[in-house]
Amino acid sequence: MRKDHRPYAVKRAYLKFQKFYTNRYIRPQLEFLGKGFAFMKPWNVRLFGTPIEIGDYATVIAAPDNKVRLSVWPAAEGLGRIHIGRYSLICPGVRIGSAHAVTIGDNCMIASNVYISDSDWHDIYNRVSMGTTAPVTIEENVWIGDSAIICKGVTIGENSIIGAGAVVSRDIPANTIAAGNPAQVVKELDPSEQMTKRDQVFSDPARLAREFDILDRAMLKDNTFRHWMRYLISPRKDD
Repeated sequence: MRKDHRPYAVKRAYLKFQKFYTNRYIRPQLEFLGKGFAFMKPWNVRLFGTPIEIGDYATVIAAPDNKVRLSVWPAAEGLGRIHIGRYSLICPGVRIGSAHAVTIGDNCMIASNVYISDSDWHDIYNRVSMGTTAPVTIEENVWIGDSAIICKGVTIGENSIIGAGAVVSRDIPANTIAAGNPAQVVKELDPSEQMTKRDQVFSDPARLAREFDILDRAMLKDNTFRHWMRYLISPRKDD
């Protein structure tokens, strides 16, 4: 698809349906879901166990072939928890499993197909045991690249970046870039550079919503129901 062929009214109805679906079917499965959320294709989000918490203004993007999966399987009574902070971005294919505790700070960006786990899920010798567990902490404003794996017991410091495909098996300090398997620090961030975080985008939610609505009206203004139906039934090369 080269562009969005939907009429403006259809897109508005679709966005409202996504919000309805999230409130009706996703929210009841969560311990907490903050305000201002945006779930894209929420019917492709799979949740299991409790507690799972998602803070204010989180963006969760799922896809039919790349579902988002958040699961809590407690290793013992009082353990098992997933907390995702405010203004976070969760991309398609992200999997987070907790037997102990996974804590993700505010403003974090988790790219597609990232796997985060605080457990081995099987012991080396006792294959029916839960294995070793240790909490995972991802501090504020961390960016985790595509297909990275975050292992049990790891802390990733504030503002740090994890390269695509990295396997993080030990702590990563704040304000660094880490890559490789096992992940190692390859660069330190410049402390003199100003850091722009996702919360600044949402500093005025009402204004942001108006701007998105103006953009949608402008981009979709020439789309008619007849054109949209023709595109669905018989798409052309120039569509």
